[in-house]
Formats: sequence, structure tokens, C-alpha cells
Amino acid sequence: MATTARARRVTRAAQAAPPPAPPPPERRARRWARRALWLVPLLAAIAGAAAAATDESIPDWGRWTLAGAALAGAAVLGIAVLLGPAARRLAGEHQPLTRAELGQLTAAERVEAVNAARHTLIQAATGLVVIGGVVFTAQGLWYTAQSLDASQRAQRTAEQGQIADRYTKAVEQLGAATMNVRLGGIYALERLAQDSPRDHQTVYDVLAAFVRERDRKPVDEKIQSSFTPAADTQAALTVIGRRNGTRDLSPLDLSRSRLHGAFLDRADLRRANLFHADLSSADLNGADLTGADVNGTNLEDADLTGANLTRAIVHGNLKGAHLDNANLTRADLRGGYLPEADLTGADLTGADLSEADLTGADLTGARLHGANLRSVRGITESEIRKVARVDAATRF
Repeated sequence: MATTARARRVTRAAQAAPPPAPPPPERRARRWARRALWLVPLLAAIAGAAAAATDESIPDWGRWTLAGAALAGAAVLGIAVLLGPAARRLAGEHQPLTRAELGQLTAAERVEAVNAARHTLIQAATGLVVIGGVVFTAQGLWYTAQSLDASQRAQRTAEQGQIADRYTKAVEQLGAATMNVRLGGIYALERLAQDSPRDHQTVYDVLAAFVRERDRKPVDEKIQSSFTPAADTQAALTVIGRRNGTRDLSPLDLSRSRLHGAFLDRADLRRANLFHADLSSADLNGADLTGADVNGTNLEDADLTGANLTRAIVHGNLKGAHLDNANLTRADLRGGYLPEADLTGADLTGADLSEADLTGADLTGARLHGANLRSVRGITESEIRKVARVDAATRF
């Protein structure tokens, strides 16, 4: 207790005493020169180790060692600054005690100062151990992540090589002389598109080209109705129709294909290019033709029951086509050829039917709200109003 009280009296006396005069310039210069003797080499060593740790020609273990040494040196330097100049400035001391000031300390104060120094050094050592543990743990995690990334890159490279081999083999099968081999190639390409989304567009572009080139062309047009697509062409159409259309990067090109009697029930043909294709008598029941280009397409007697032709361009032959309950909202049917077409319950809201031939067409229950029916042929306005649903926006 007496020692504590005495220490308090000494502290109060020191606080009451005027602040010590600043050291002369020569003394400050000598002090900074002594600091530079160890500070400059330490900074140079830290910078050199950090720079060498980025050299890819050094083995990984060497780079890890250099990086750890640089971090350890930086931690030691930071702790030295915190325990030295930074601590003194926070305490209001701008320079260390002189020899005379140190000589005025009592025995108890010296013991207390030594104990405080030991406590500080122990805390600093503990902090270095903790910092080192954190650094090496972080390095271990980073190294593990790098190893995993390298492994994953190697795995992806191997997978891409396998996919390339599968693609090459499947395309070769498409050109085989045997039907079974061609069918195998078609289904192999479908599986490839499912396994590798990045190859989706390429696969279906190849299958669309296969359909365009492999269609059956009868010599005698009189017996054309007896022809349907060959088994391999139909298989390619089936695969195309059930693909994941959301992965398409560009419209499917089936233009000028001869697909008389093809089976495309509920096929996904969104935005497809069907320009001048022959889909007469084809089964397109429930097919999605949203935004498709059906300009000049032959859809005579085709079954489009419940099909979605929203915003489709339909300037082709729809004679006798079954469009009952089809969605033709905002479809472009200008000048369309629709005699005997079944449009029962079809939705033609906002559709353009100007100059279309509707001779004998069945419009019973058809929705014609906002449709353009100017200059339609084969049916009168009164006949349309009698069977179809119109509104004030319907144009006659």
C-alpha cells in the first residue's frame, strides 16, 4: 500500500511539473539514424519477400514461405510501432525518458516498470502467435481453394473433351447410310444438348439442317399425300419439338422444309423460321408457334387445334386448316388464304385479317375484338357479326 501511495505521489508530482524541454536537433537526428539502421533493412526484407512471393517460377512451398515471412515481418513492425512511438504519443509523451529522468525512479517504480514491460512483451508475443495462426490458416484455405479450382478446371477440360468427342461421333452418325445409325446420332445429339447447355444452339442448328436436307421429295406430286417424313426426319422433328426453347439463342431454321404429314403435336416452335415450308396435313395440335415466321408456309389441312400463333406472321396457305380454339392474338394474316378453315372459338384479338380469303371459313364463336377485317373476301360483315364476337374496335 505504501508503495502504491508513493507511486501516486510521484505521478502527481510529475504531472504538476512542467513538461520536459524537447531534445536538441542533434539528439533527434541520432535517434532517427539508429532507427533507420534496423527499420530500412526490415522494410526492404519485407518488400523483397512480398515481391518474390508473386514470382511464379518459385515453387509453391517457397512462395508460401516468403509470403509468411513478409506477413510476419509486417506484423512485428506494426507491433513495434504500436508499443513504441504510438503508445507514447497516446500517453502524451513525445520522446522517451532521459537517463536523468530514469534515475529519479524509485525501486518500486523500477520493478513496476519491468513488470509492465514483461506483461507488454508477453501480450505482444501472444498477439504474434495469434496473427501467425490466422495468417497460416488463411494461407491454407487459399491454397486449398486454389487446388480445388485447378482440379475443377482440369475436370471441366476433360468434360469438354468428352463432349467434343461425343458431338463429333454423333454428327458422323447423322451421315451414315443405315437408318438405325442415323437415329442413334439424333438421340445422342439430344442427350448432348441436355448435358451441355452451351452446345444447345449448335446441336439444334445441326438437327434443323438435317431436317432441311433429308426430307423426302416425291417424284410424282399426285401421290405426294401418301408421303410422310422418313423415320429419321420425324425423329429429328420430335427431338426439336421437345427441346428447352428458353435456351435458344437464335430462331430455329426449318425454312423450305418438306414436312407433309409431320407429327409435331405440342411442339415448341417459338420464333421458328418456317418460311415457305410444306406442313400440309401436319399435326400441330397444341403447338407453340408464338412469333413464328409462317410467311408462305403451306398449312393446308394442317391440324392447328389449340395452337399458339400469337404475333405469328401467317401469310401462307391455310385452306381447310383446323384452327379451332387456336390463339391468333395480334397475328399477321394479311392476304391469308383461309377458305374452309375452321376458326371455331379461335382468339383473333387484334389480328390483321385485311384482304384475307375467308370463303367458307367457320368463325363460330371466334373472338375478333380489335381485329382488322377490312377488304376480307368470301364472307360479309353481317355474316361475321352473326357468328363471331366483335366489339367497337373491330374494323370492317
